[in-house]
Amino acid sequence: MHLSRFISSSLLALALAGSIAAQEASPTDIPTLPEVVVEGKASNLLGTTDGASKGRATQEDFLSRPLMRRGEILETIPGVIITQHAGGGKANQYFLRGFNLDHGTDFSISLDGMPLNMRTHAHGQGYTDLNPLIPELVQAIDYAKGTYTAADGDLSTAGSANFLLWDMMPQNMVRLEFGEHNYYRALIAGTMPIQAGENEGIQQGLTYGLEQNYYDGPWAQAEEFNRWNGLLRYFRGDEDNKFSITFMGYRGTWTSTDQIPLRAVNNGTLDRFSTLDPTAGGESQRYSLNVALEHRDDDVVTRANIYGIYYSLDLFSNFTYFTKGPQGDQFEQSEQRWVFGGQLSRTWEDRDIFGIESDLTVGFQTRHDLISDIGLYDTSERKRLATTRQDDIWEGSAGIYGEMVNRWTPWFRTVLGLRGDLYYFESLQSTVAGEDAEWAGIVSPKFSAVFGPWHETELYLNFGTGFHSNDARGVTARSNPADALVRTMGAEIGLRTQAIPDLTTTVALFWLQSDSELLYVGDAGTNEPGPGSERYGVELATYWRPNNWFSADAELALTYARLKDSGNADRIPNSVPVMFSGGINLGAQGNADGWFAGMRVRAFTGRPLEETGQVEGRESIMVNGTVGYRRKNWEAAVDCLNLLNRSDNDIEYYYESQLQNELVAVNDTHFHPVEPRMFRFRVTYRF
Repeated sequence: MHLSRFISSSLLALALAGSIAAQEASPTDIPTLPEVVVEGKASNLLGTTDGASKGRATQEDFLSRPLMRRGEILETIPGVIITQHAGGGKANQYFLRGFNLDHGTDFSISLDGMPLNMRTHAHGQGYTDLNPLIPELVQAIDYAKGTYTAADGDLSTAGSANFLLWDMMPQNMVRLEFGEHNYYRALIAGTMPIQAGENEGIQQGLTYGLEQNYYDGPWAQAEEFNRWNGLLRYFRGDEDNKFSITFMGYRGTWTSTDQIPLRAVNNGTLDRFSTLDPTAGGESQRYSLNVALEHRDDDVVTRANIYGIYYSLDLFSNFTYFTKGPQGDQFEQSEQRWVFGGQLSRTWEDRDIFGIESDLTVGFQTRHDLISDIGLYDTSERKRLATTRQDDIWEGSAGIYGEMVNRWTPWFRTVLGLRGDLYYFESLQSTVAGEDAEWAGIVSPKFSAVFGPWHETELYLNFGTGFHSNDARGVTARSNPADALVRTMGAEIGLRTQAIPDLTTTVALFWLQSDSELLYVGDAGTNEPGPGSERYGVELATYWRPNNWFSADAELALTYARLKDSGNADRIPNSVPVMFSGGINLGAQGNADGWFAGMRVRAFTGRPLEETGQVEGRESIMVNGTVGYRRKNWEAAVDCLNLLNRSDNDIEYYYESQLQNELVAVNDTHFHPVEPRMFRFRVTYRF
């Protein structure tokens, strides 16, 4: 059944490819798009960035990596760890700078200026599902860390990432993939150029992508993850003036194997890949329209976009099993929402301000979430038994910011930023009595100083304040309401050097403080506000690309994280103290012809699973490898995931649960295992 669906979609992709290729083979006056050459994280950013922890990753960085799940393209950001604790249709787990970011809290993720984080979400604040992305259509990822960027607002304390899609893809492509545990994927993507008329240098085209993906996984209960993605983008523009309209659609359904108790595996009751609730899982969909433009008038640049999003989720989970009786502890979290918003910014370049050469940027951002039937229900086998609560919510926000870059001397420049945000929370309807509308505002100053370059080296000093918003259901409660906006603060000393040819190295020492930490609560499957926290650490990253057949990189992050005013119970659960990522690529790089191979290792150490630090999680080491051959328009490759076949864990929690044969709940470690060694094959045709 699943194989026939895959074959059908594959034949459709090949038929479309042949049709388009035939059309393009006919004589036309449409110019051939030039090949785009980019270096990604190894690029020389001296003189163009104001922080050691800022950068850009490109397809050369993330598509050369063997990926178990698409969220792992964010691991191209130094220090980021991506794991999973349930079915593939659920948002990933994110870790960075000592934060257990759960499904996205305190890490702001967007796509061409359109937010991917979902605030006041049914399953957790800032929930960010990357399944709607098609990796091959992502040109680059712009990333920043800390609280130092004026354009970054809510949920960006640990950092931010903005996915940038291709306006016009360099080549059309058809890709077919298959692997163990019923893994199938078919993709067709590319650009159909449109004659731009008499204006030379103007590009115009229709970029498209259609993807189907199915996967059962190694689980005793097949995951049956079925995903459809589609994208259609109209683009017209040149280097200075751009206009695009982008439609994206995603739908996914899956069955989850949630985390299981360690005691049941140790006593032989469960296998590592078993489940205690075979009906957990869910379905989700997301459709969006984004209109964006960029216009340059001499030394004035205007950028703007407006967007609309429809999103829904229906999620069934069971983390504690039978604490409520023989019917089990399964619960449902569901919601539907419309999101409307946009942003506008204008930059005046090379201005003379009091005799100092300066750039000035002013920006405005607004977002409105209209959430209906956001609910929590007791269920059994996906059938509702009782309603815990159900709400309709409106959450709106507006932010204005300004940023001024002053170049005082050839070796010293500063960046001064100021941001102000205003939020409105209203419960339009609720099954819980006593809900009040709330307004909240916050002002966030930012400052950076850059020294150099000297000997191809720059030194950075950064400081800023930021914030994260809390769930509107807690903010509007009359009884013990949560703070609407929680202040965060950070500082960083960094260095970036290109002193050694073909070698890019960055070092960053950081400090972060939050007035209230969001802590994971196992029996609710979500985060709740806790005490304040403090973190500091160091990040080291180096990228070496000496020639066109070899590249290597290594990234190390060390973090010390503690809760404030918490006595001996001051450990932050799942705060990772040591993380390493590194890899090599050999042979044909980019799209060059010939053999190619690569290998990557990602490791992180044990970490506290509860506040006293007496219970710790296990270390994890993941090694992935790839080998392939590329000839003209064809490419074939095989990936080996978890090459060492280690029995590590993707995620571990410590909380109470009760098995069916137990009389009382028991505190225990609950884990979701890393998937075993597996092979995946892919064939790509570019035209």
